[in-house]
Amino acid sequence: MITSFLVKSLDRTIVIAVAILIALAVLVPALNLLTAPDHPLHVPTYLVSLFGKYLTYALLALALDLVWGFCGILSLGHAAFFALGGYAMGMYLMRQIGARGSYGDPLLPDFMVFLNWKELPWFWYGFDMFWFAALMVLLVPGLIAFVFGWFAFRSRVNGVYLSIITQAMTYALLLAFFRNDMGFGGNNGLTDFKDILGFSIQANGTRAALFAASALALAISLVIASGIVRSKLGKVLVALRDAESRTRFLGYRVEHMKLFAFTVSAMMAGVAGALYVPQVGIINPGEFAPGNSIEVVIWTAVGGRGTLIGPIVGAILVNGGKSIFTAAFPEFWLFALGGLFVLVTLFLPKGVVGTAQDFLARRRAARAMARRQNGDVEGGLAAAEPMAAE
Repeated sequence: MITSFLVKSLDRTIVIAVAILIALAVLVPALNLLTAPDHPLHVPTYLVSLFGKYLTYALLALALDLVWGFCGILSLGHAAFFALGGYAMGMYLMRQIGARGSYGDPLLPDFMVFLNWKELPWFWYGFDMFWFAALMVLLVPGLIAFVFGWFAFRSRVNGVYLSIITQAMTYALLLAFFRNDMGFGGNNGLTDFKDILGFSIQANGTRAALFAASALALAISLVIASGIVRSKLGKVLVALRDAESRTRFLGYRVEHMKLFAFTVSAMMAGVAGALYVPQVGIINPGEFAPGNSIEVVIWTAVGGRGTLIGPIVGAILVNGGKSIFTAAFPEFWLFALGGLFVLVTLFLPKGVVGTAQDFLARRRAARAMARRQNGDVEGGLAAAEPMAAE
């Protein structure tokens, strides 16, 4: 069954994308660790972390595309799932600090000592173990998405109303995590990480390993998403995106299918957040900001929603441009980002990848038509020659 799922998910485009990601997972760390700093092919450690951050953003955009591009659910709350996964990983990293914190407490993180907490809250138990934290990275965003989607989809909330309540959910979590009494570091969040799995988080080897993990996680998620959308379930998801009432009339439980896609998407976003945190070194309530979710929508639209590859390309292009232009023209970056979204909406409604796919499809169709016409002409000449001989 799993083999069949993988075979169906691996068309030529997905195979090429996965091969590129696996090659990057090997090549970039090798160029960072095995080449001298003055070598022309050397990749500096700061670029390894920067590229790793881009890959986590690409995974987040892919997660959104699964529900927006193929289910028609425009979620403006995926930053919340991203941040929840990040907080789960941040809690594990905080527990690894131990007595090396500023206050030297072997159990309580520094911010709890500063706030005069006397004991570790119950919801921090277990986060001293990596496997438990990894499980929470998946379960917490997945559970919240499941509960939220259960009520939203059963109530048949659609369109802009669903987008608004996903944004409201994100804002509510933002306000909650800002509170010091929530036990998540308040406004400052979680930072000053030391180790991950016993390795220094600042070491070049650890940075390279985190980049490789991000590339592999993106490759695996791409295969999973492709398998879903190319399955029978994926065809029904596209049907309910284009004509939900007709799909419901045919007897499909539309709310169950939406709930499945929404939950899987949230878990992907949680994994992206968990890989993001050790590479940037901090997680705070600002990651819940509604503007972050809107940016994810822009990445997906620029790359091309409903293509799987497009959101990955869009996230890397937009964030690469952001890194370049915020350094060169910091006061104009937000205007450039807004203008980019407007231009894509007006002139490239299918995004960069979607437009390229349409262009290639038209070329293939034109070549096929030309071959058929040439075949018809040759067939007519062949039929005319015996008649001329008579």
